[in-house]
Amino acid sequence: MAETDTRTLETVGATLRYDVRPGTGSDPRPLLLIGSPMDATGFTTLASHFTDRTVVTYDPRGVGRSVRTDGAAETLPEEHADDLARLIEDLGAGPVDVFASSGGAVNSLALVAARGDLVHTLVAHEPPTAQVVPDRERALAVCADVHATYLRDGWGAGMVRFLAVVSHKGPFPADWAARPFAAPDTLGLPAEDDGKRDDPLLGQNMRGCTSFAPDFPALRAAPTRIVVAAGEESEGEFAARAAAAVAEGLGTPLAVFPSNHGGFLGGEFGQQGAPEEFAKTLRAVLEA
Repeated sequence: MAETDTRTLETVGATLRYDVRPGTGSDPRPLLLIGSPMDATGFTTLASHFTDRTVVTYDPRGVGRSVRTDGAAETLPEEHADDLARLIEDLGAGPVDVFASSGGAVNSLALVAARGDLVHTLVAHEPPTAQVVPDRERALAVCADVHATYLRDGWGAGMVRFLAVVSHKGPFPADWAARPFAAPDTLGLPAEDDGKRDDPLLGQNMRGCTSFAPDFPALRAAPTRIVVAAGEESEGEFAARAAAAVAEGLGTPLAVFPSNHGGFLGGEFGQQGAPEEFAKTLRAVLEA
């Protein structure tokens, strides 16, 4: 089997690194696995289930090996979408299939709305956009509160709020910001503020990702087949509720995948999903 080819791509305001794993099969269409702010290492296990296809992973701008060159503190999904469009064009392999999870799903919706000609099938797994849920204003407020807490008190305090948001079931209550939250050290997080404010999740992408409003007319008009998915264990959680709302906005059924928000993980970042079952479901959806 051919070795992974790591490539460098200069885009507007960033230098990207991406990896191409040549497949052993005859399908000429590459499969892109996209997260945000998760880097390429998060797809190691999932990629191992698609050795028959050329698989492409990358580090989004400001994450891992991909560095920002514009000095900006925050990133918008439209910027990520432009990066992805340039990456696909750099591959020179025609329309690609895309599996995108979390913030990567948000960025891929922006990509398809702008450049649907580049994507044959998009599987958008749990895109956490607050703009589409019934409790929109409260959802936007709690996501902004995560970012503000990080800027004010540092990474540990910000992560406490973030973990509370992603694990909450159902609509967010009006008194969310006034609720008592755990001390960071009780969750194994640092209590001290290290002074840094460049975290890709809490700093660079939190507000842009969650405040993204899908362009439903453009998405419905795109030549891309779009499948929106959520984990069977994620029901009621913010990203799963958003996925259901995006599917409704597109007029398509919501696909149910095994496990949870990180169901494709096989121990990466200390998280274990159900990667074998997840990969089988993804393959069936892509081949449908």
